[in-house]
Amino acid sequence: MKDKLTDRSPLHTQLREVIRAKIDEGEYPPGTCIPSESQLSEAYGLNRLSVRSALAALEYEGLLHSVQGKGVFVTAPKLERDMETLGGFRQTMRERSQRPGTRVLIKALRQAGPLYAQILGCAPEEDIWYVRRICQANGKPIALEEIFIPTDVVPGFEEVDINLFSIFEVYRWNGIYPVRGEQRLAITHLDPAEARLIGLREENAVLEFSGATYDREGRAIEFSRSYTHSDRCEFLVHFQR
Repeated sequence: MKDKLTDRSPLHTQLREVIRAKIDEGEYPPGTCIPSESQLSEAYGLNRLSVRSALAALEYEGLLHSVQGKGVFVTAPKLERDMETLGGFRQTMRERSQRPGTRVLIKALRQAGPLYAQILGCAPEEDIWYVRRICQANGKPIALEEIFIPTDVVPGFEEVDINLFSIFEVYRWNGIYPVRGEQRLAITHLDPAEARLIGLREENAVLEFSGATYDREGRAIEFSRSYTHSDRCEFLVHFQR
């Protein structure tokens, strides 16, 4: 990709495409700081306003991330998630060549209550497992997740270290095979404490996914809700006539 700009299109647009090409070709790899506004201005003979416009456009697309006092950094490629394929978090990350990890914040019994009793097909006063955890890809937090599981689905669950083993593995050990799920998507905000857990500011919007998963007998085996970085994931839906 040539570095020299021409007069064939707006200069800030040309600079945007030059930087994009350097990202695509690996000259600016993820996590690195690109040259400063003043360096780009001098290198390409542009005023600072044009440089700022080019960088702002790339940041809006999610290719760059500005950190006050430190510079502008190339972001990691977004993680693609197929919304039509049923699979656990660890499996999904491995399929995307990412190193999965989780940090469990809460793993405890709680009463189902009216809402989760209706979803999971149990009595409101029955205990269910409640898991709250941070999901990570290559060591970086990407989602805050809550999972609700009937106790009769996973006997012995209290003994399993779910930092080491996936919940889908626990299902398999108990002869449970998830075959169907439903999921809803909304855009929301977390409270300040929850936002900090996954490295966000309070004003940053997150993608909220929620839904139930069912086994071969049509039994609801879990309800999950996750709050995902909108700038670190993209989602795939297939359409067919």
